[in-house]
Amino acid sequence: MPILKEPPEPRTVTLPPRPAQHGGRCDVLVVGGGPAGFAAAVGAADTGADVVLAERYGFLGGNATVALVMPLMSFHNEHKQATFTESGDASRLLPTDHGEGEPVVAGVLWELLDQLMGRGGCLAPSPRTGYTVPFDPELFKLVLLEMMDASGVRMLFHAFASGALPLDDGSGWRVVFETKSGPVVIDAGVVVDATGDGDVATACGAPYEIGRPEDGLVQPMTLMFRVADFSRPDFAEYVREHPDQWRGVHGLWDLIEEARANGELRLPREDILFFGTPHPREVAVNSTRVNRVLGTSVWDLTRAEYTARRQLAQIDRFLRTRVPGFEESYVVQSGTHIGVRESRRVLGDYQLTGHDILAARTFADVVAHGAYPVDIHNPRGSGTILKRVPQGSFYDIPLRCLVPRGTDRLLVAGRCISGTHVAHSSYRVMPIAMATGQAAGVCAALTVRHGRGPRGLPYRLVQRELLRQGARLRVGTAGEAAVRGD
Repeated sequence: MPILKEPPEPRTVTLPPRPAQHGGRCDVLVVGGGPAGFAAAVGAADTGADVVLAERYGFLGGNATVALVMPLMSFHNEHKQATFTESGDASRLLPTDHGEGEPVVAGVLWELLDQLMGRGGCLAPSPRTGYTVPFDPELFKLVLLEMMDASGVRMLFHAFASGALPLDDGSGWRVVFETKSGPVVIDAGVVVDATGDGDVATACGAPYEIGRPEDGLVQPMTLMFRVADFSRPDFAEYVREHPDQWRGVHGLWDLIEEARANGELRLPREDILFFGTPHPREVAVNSTRVNRVLGTSVWDLTRAEYTARRQLAQIDRFLRTRVPGFEESYVVQSGTHIGVRESRRVLGDYQLTGHDILAARTFADVVAHGAYPVDIHNPRGSGTILKRVPQGSFYDIPLRCLVPRGTDRLLVAGRCISGTHVAHSSYRVMPIAMATGQAAGVCAALTVRHGRGPRGLPYRLVQRELLRQGARLRVGTAGEAAVRGD
């Protein structure tokens, strides 16, 4: 494998001190422009804060646009589980097993979806889509940019966060970014880490966990890609003739076995998984898999990208040569960055557990909800574990999961919030990441306004502002349960 491998013996060198350009100061600095960071910036700005968002790439969207993670997974609870046979259209290429339910995430997420739907950039969540949201990633980028413009958030692109230092007067943090202009620092009263990997929180000294308790392994990475000039009618005919070979969005088991027997396909996955998009002649393919790699290691990321792109070539050839409907298809786009499901989980004042999720637990300091199943892709190889939230229910995410232990004036949002390996497999999906992002942004802005750290801020102030912004929260007093913000 022609990649630079990690040296077997660790060796470090000391670099000389260097000057950095001061990029200014703001109330709230959001690091990371993915779904969580975008929502955090909007939430903080709407609360009245002066906000800067710094993003390592030249566009917004994170996993939705950088890694092409499509579609947005369901953010609805489930009053009735659907079945494959009930769906009617066996070739619709969207999940068939999520039945009727109600949205448990609102706020910034719905503002984004309204904008996307107005441009034809996504399909509305419905029983027909399995309550997922297929979207166009290029329109996704554009709508995020326009919403940032409208919110008044200042943006810095091509800026990779590499460190953080407490300000001398204790009033916040100085975050260091690597840029083409050399190092740039930005000072902020409160920082929201929406990097996905907890990069800034770690630099600030926050403790974290990686992987599952028994062996430290994380869920595998996947490089997603879009395939164009797909003939849906021809594929639908194949599915009708081979009903045992396709289940909503995955299958082709016999064709895979034939290809494997002929030495044409060598993949860790046991099936092919792809989803429809808003474009009828296009699918998003989610079938590469790289295990035993960590998103915080440059050596592992290099190996993962190399391996996944080789797998992509195999899958592309397999689809074109063996699967009806793909004869004239081609790969029109692959992710700029491989999709990372799991890396650091920053330890907060509370750690959400798998039991909390599967018991649909409630918390007084709730700031976000989730209803997505526990969804663990096997860290060792093939197979996926799926466990559903109780029917008709959803779980709470408390504010304490967003507050890293041992730090002040720092919040986390998205998939790096405080939770166990099992809990993470549910809250990592993008709609829930947006809910925790909006909550972190609101809390950060209120922290600056009231002049106290997040721990000294009454959680009811955060809940009240989230409700004002249209978020959905189950809040109430003792003996009273209410859902507001619908």
